[in-house]
Amino acid sequence: MSTQSNNATILVVEDDAALNDAYRTILGTVGHNVLVAFNGQEALDVLAQERIEPDIILLDLRMPVLDGVGFLKEYHPEKHPDTTVVVFSNYDAHKDIDAAYELGVDRYVLKARAAPKDLIHLVDGIMNEKSDD
Repeated sequence: MSTQSNNATILVVEDDAALNDAYRTILGTVGHNVLVAFNGQEALDVLAQERIEPDIILLDLRMPVLDGVGFLKEYHPEKHPDTTVVVFSNYDAHKDIDAAYELGVDRYVLKARAAPKDLIHLVDGIMNEKSDD
């Protein structure tokens, strides 16, 4: 159960529909507002359409249309200091992970090793860090 009183707005950018549904359910169950996109271009469209600045973006690297690195090049995380960008991927090519960090990603999590409770703890930890600032 989430101990965070501030509910986060989270954008999940993941091309696997089953994972998108799972993340939305897991995070929504503990009170977070979860938006989903199936690729980087859709994520940019959601951000523009919803006119939101999410607290957290969970970003897969390997997606069709516009991948995670392409999304970061368009999104410019440095222009969004209140948003924490977490690469949440099974793709572990160091070249792309390094590129993601250079483009402003805050963290990298190997999603195959992240159980539902780990995802909740990750989000709670980020939100607690934000409230301490």
